[in-house]
Amino acid sequence: MGQNDLMSNAEDVADQFLRVTKQYLPHVARLCLISTFLEDGIRMWFQWNEQRDYIDATWSCGYFLAACFVLLNLLGQLGGCVLILSRNFVQYACFALFGILSLQTIAYSILWDLKFLMRNLALGGGLLLLLAESRGEGKSMFAGVPSMGEHSPKQYMQLGGRVLLVLMFMTLLHFDPSFISILQNLVGTALIVLVAIGFKTKLAALTLVLWLFAVNVYFNAFWMVPAYKPMHDFLKYDFFQTMSVIGGLLLIVALGPGGVSMDEKKKLW
Repeated sequence: MGQNDLMSNAEDVADQFLRVTKQYLPHVARLCLISTFLEDGIRMWFQWNEQRDYIDATWSCGYFLAACFVLLNLLGQLGGCVLILSRNFVQYACFALFGILSLQTIAYSILWDLKFLMRNLALGGGLLLLLAESRGEGKSMFAGVPSMGEHSPKQYMQLGGRVLLVLMFMTLLHFDPSFISILQNLVGTALIVLVAIGFKTKLAALTLVLWLFAVNVYFNAFWMVPAYKPMHDFLKYDFFQTMSVIGGLLLIVALGPGGVSMDEKKKLW
C-alpha cells in the first residue's frame, strides 16, 4: 500500500508539473529536439574547411563534391530548424532532417559504430515524435484520410519514436560491478521499458529527462574544456545530441504516449 501511495504521489507531482508548464513545454521540447541539428549546422559554417577536407580525404570525392556535402548539411539543418521553430512546413522539415541524419550516418561511417548508430536512431525517434505532433495539429500531408483510431499512422509514429528514443539509454549503461552502477542500470532499464511499452509513460519519461539531463551536464561539460582541444568538439556534439533526446522525451511528457500503449489500453479496461 505504501508503494502505491508513493507512486500516486509521484504521479500527482508530474500532473501538477504538466498543468503549470503545459503552455511552454511543447516549445521547450522542440527547441531541445532540434538543438543538435542547429549546433551542427552552425559548426559546418565555422569549420567549413575542416569538414570539407575530412569528407574529401575519406571519400576521395574532390573539393567540389565535398563542399556541396557541407553546404547541403549547413542549409538543410539550419533551414529545417527555422521551419520547425516557426511551425511552418514542419513535416517537410522533419523529412529533410531525416535525410541529413541518414546522409551523415553513411558519410561519417557511423553505420559501423554501434554507440553512435544507436544515438542517431534515437534522434530519428525524436523526429518521429515531432512528425506525429505536427499531424496532431492538423498539418498532415494525408489530410482528408479518415482516422483509424489506434491504427492510424500517427499512433505508430509515436510508438516508433518511443522505442527508438530508449536506444540512447542503452549507450549509457555501465557494466561494472559497483553498487551505484548496478543500481543505475536497473533503474534506468526499468524506466526505458516503461516508456517503450507506454506504461506510466509521462512519469517515467519525466524521470528520464531529469536523470539524462544530470548525466549530460556532468559527463559532457564541454564548456570546461578549452575550445582548441579536440575533446571540446566531441563533448559539445555529445551534449547537444543528448539534449535532442531530452526534447523527444519532453514531447512524450507533453503529448502522452499515443494510442499504441499500455496507458491507453488501461482506459478501455
